[in-house]
Amino acid sequence: MFFSWLKQYMPRSLYARAALILVLPVVLLQLVISVIFVQRHFEGVTRQMSDAVSRELRLMVDAVDAAPGLSESAVARRLEMEVTPVAVDAVPKQNYRRWYDFSGLIIQEELNDLVPGLLALELPNDFVVEVYVETEQGPVMLSFDRLRISARNPHQLFANMIFFGFLLTVIAFIYLRNQLRPIKRLARAAEAFGRGRNVAYKPSGAIEVRAAGNAFLDMRARIERQIEQRTLMLSGVSHDLRTPLTRLRLGLSLLDEEEREPLERDVEEMQRLLDAFLSFVRDANEGEPEQVEVISLVRQIVEDFQRAGEAVTLVHAQGEGEEVALRPVAIRRAVENLISNAVRYGSRAEVSVELTERSLRIRVEDDGPGIPPGRYEEAMRPFSRLDAARNQNEGSGVGLGLAIAVDVARTHGGVLRLSESASLGGLRADIVIAR
Repeated sequence: MFFSWLKQYMPRSLYARAALILVLPVVLLQLVISVIFVQRHFEGVTRQMSDAVSRELRLMVDAVDAAPGLSESAVARRLEMEVTPVAVDAVPKQNYRRWYDFSGLIIQEELNDLVPGLLALELPNDFVVEVYVETEQGPVMLSFDRLRISARNPHQLFANMIFFGFLLTVIAFIYLRNQLRPIKRLARAAEAFGRGRNVAYKPSGAIEVRAAGNAFLDMRARIERQIEQRTLMLSGVSHDLRTPLTRLRLGLSLLDEEEREPLERDVEEMQRLLDAFLSFVRDANEGEPEQVEVISLVRQIVEDFQRAGEAVTLVHAQGEGEEVALRPVAIRRAVENLISNAVRYGSRAEVSVELTERSLRIRVEDDGPGIPPGRYEEAMRPFSRLDAARNQNEGSGVGLGLAIAVDVARTHGGVLRLSESASLGGLRADIVIAR
């Protein structure tokens, strides 16, 4: 329970957490040592010196009571004290010390207990002590050097602690930054690869970081080989199948129209399925990322559907004129698939774009039957067709529309989220990409 409460107050970044791990023990150690040192050294030494000075003060008071010539007192010269008579109304009402004068607190406590007739004690600086005492000849002020009763400037210990603690922290942070820099380079390379980009990366740093970097390079190479092999395989299949499909069309052209029409529909269906398979493999990684004005791109897609007679409208666009690094062909295909699904299973679709400093969100909503929340994951799998949820009789599909959108979103470092449309009652699909 305690750790879960503490976790929400911990810093998020690796630099901040490493700095906390580094600075906190150093600060706590220095505080503990300083407190112990003050208690054992300054407090003990100051009490011993205050006890010795209290005897001299009592001797000085006895000498003042016995000698009428205060300024020429041999005892005052011998004890190196200045004796000054003061008026009763000139005596301070209370003791005085600076707030950071820690040894002064001990001096006041000791002299109040050991010097009879003490009226007030002032410690205005680190050089002089002024003691007001009552004598038979009236109040007098006894002043003497501060070094006789305590070590000078005890607060300098804390000043030195803060200065050298800060200096050592800066040195350690510089070293720590050099150790964390390879981790940040690895994180940038992994993030770029997750967004479909390859950045130059060479493992460096500590042995463990190098091992993680080499493992990432091996993983990236295997994934790239698998993607290349998959693309080459399906491209080869496409090339090999197009030739027999072409021969089938030529052969069907020789048949009567009544016999030819259903067979040609089957050939067209085979061609469409083949194109859909190739789109699923190719489009997510097709082209290089470039700066794209997203709202303009989505507006063109909506206008294309409107020219085709579909009830598609762009209802909201935030971030007009801003550009984002995207693969335009892949994004176009993903948005087109979402809109196609919306108008296939519903009567109308609404599209909105929201571009902020942190993320890009492209939303498509329809008024169709929707998808049950428990089957969202199943709907986003390749070749998944939810006949019970979506009316497949109104249009044919191979179950790749949402899968292509998911693949495109992941390639750009984002996600595809499905939910129920609050305004239209059908399905709401959001492509969310972090900037």
